[in-house]
Amino acid sequence: MTISIPKLQHTDSGNFFLMAGPCAIEGEEMALEIAGELVRISNRLRIPLIFKGSYRKANRSRRDSFTGIGDEKALKILAKVSETFGIPTVTDIHESHEASMAAEYVDVLQIPAFLCRQTDLLIAAAETGKVVNIKKGQFLSGESMKFAVEKVRDSGNNNVILTDRGNSFGYSDLVVDFRNIPAMRENQVPVVMDVTHSLQQPNQTSGVTGGRPALIETIAKAAIAVGADGLFIETHPTPATAKSDGANMLQLSNLEGLLERLVRIREAIL
Repeated sequence: MTISIPKLQHTDSGNFFLMAGPCAIEGEEMALEIAGELVRISNRLRIPLIFKGSYRKANRSRRDSFTGIGDEKALKILAKVSETFGIPTVTDIHESHEASMAAEYVDVLQIPAFLCRQTDLLIAAAETGKVVNIKKGQFLSGESMKFAVEKVRDSGNNNVILTDRGNSFGYSDLVVDFRNIPAMRENQVPVVMDVTHSLQQPNQTSGVTGGRPALIETIAKAAIAVGADGLFIETHPTPATAKSDGANMLQLSNLEGLLERLVRIREAIL
């Protein structure tokens, strides 16, 4: 599965592509530090890279949770990452009016899992002409995502990516059903496994989401083995101090070794 994303490098390598970066944009210095390391690794392994960062976190359990450093400030940092390293960027939007604003700064607009059925939001994202990455809701099957794809395509935009992030299991856990990857590929779109969010443990009594980052490699390996076109991995130099979703992020220093092993799996199945 291929898709046209501006500035995407190493597209002839045969590798999976990678959406990676911090959960939220915490500041310019950290964003550039993480991006620089991601570029170094992806260039060495010839992995197509899209830098990920949320300019605002709208879906928080507690009112006092970190939501961002300011929309325009964070979006300008994403644009600077793209300009500095010559790579595409992705960020999530939450309401229809945000689509055109975010589209001025990034290359891919992401629809959060909880919002994947919001028709107006999907249409607004589609009408920007940007690539639209739709995360599968935790409450949906892979097969049902065909309707989200149709909404974007019927709006005149064929640049669609689907991303799985696990399914709700009880009140405070998620499980990954790997049948969803081939099911979503039936839509003739690239399919991504959101490795880190699928290991969240939401709805904790503390109001802060937990996670099981020790299983990141397990989920990533399985996703590549069953034919995922891309991986989504949130990473941070020190997850324990991250302002958002630190409980399930991968420590940046562990990323290179993981990707080396995943590239070998990819080569084995081709």
